[in-house]
Amino acid sequence: MVEQIRLGTVKWLHILYPSDEDLNLLSEQFHFHPLDIEDCKTRSQRSKIDIYDDYYFLILHFPYFDKVNRFIKVKEAKIFWGRDFIITIGNSHWVIRDLFHETKKAIEEKRTDDIIGTSDALLYRILEKLMKETQVLLQRIDHEIEVINKEMFSRRAEKSIEKISITRKNIILLNTTFKPQLRLFHKFESGEVEGYVENMEEYWGNILDYYQKIWDLIEDDGELIEGYSKTFDSMQANRTNEIMKMLTFISTTLLPLTFLTGLYGMNVNLPFGNHPYAFFMIVGLMIFIMVFLLWYFRRRKWM
Repeated sequence: MVEQIRLGTVKWLHILYPSDEDLNLLSEQFHFHPLDIEDCKTRSQRSKIDIYDDYYFLILHFPYFDKVNRFIKVKEAKIFWGRDFIITIGNSHWVIRDLFHETKKAIEEKRTDDIIGTSDALLYRILEKLMKETQVLLQRIDHEIEVINKEMFSRRAEKSIEKISITRKNIILLNTTFKPQLRLFHKFESGEVEGYVENMEEYWGNILDYYQKIWDLIEDDGELIEGYSKTFDSMQANRTNEIMKMLTFISTTLLPLTFLTGLYGMNVNLPFGNHPYAFFMIVGLMIFIMVFLLWYFRRRKWM
């Protein structure tokens, strides 16, 4: 489905779930490179920007939470950018969809302050919206890490393990998504991607600042969750050692007592076996052994 709005001399085409006919029409009308059209037909493309004489083709990736707000997924943003047009292709990030409909509504209501006049400014608005939404997502990740930090020292081990695992998975996905794109956005500030309007260097620099802040947050969150994970593993190992230590004390204490009761439970003649106070003597010996072992453990500072 092809939707189109016009902002002055700039056309914005938003094509959701493009068919072969839609892509062929774009190829005939705008003379895009066949490889770019082929990229629009497939998913899971790597991030890139192809530079041509009369247009640019961008494939970017930005994250979003799934329907249950637990796991992060990634949407592709495929954008053709020319002097007088912006074309967004496919089931893009919902931010692009919402921005398109907001701009369309602003045109219908004749709110000229919200109307963008150049393709460079429109691309900047799209990228800025995507960056801001990503920052909101990272704030949620930061909140999850704070919750993990608070709950890590509680007894709810299973919930902490689950939260740590989910957060680590999300951060790894963010890392693998944003790291390859950092060099791509440097092309805007370095001048390799010139655009079509002068005096856009500060705007592209602002986009790079957004991206650099996002990348720094991802790296910081990755280090935090890695540290919390190691700390939690150490705490769990220490708790397990304490449990095993206590069970060992109990087993060591009961071992000689079990030996005595088993020995004098046999139907054979044993020393003091027929003594009238044999029961009390054996019980007294067992108490003495238990007290001695407890004293010995404390003296050795084993408990």
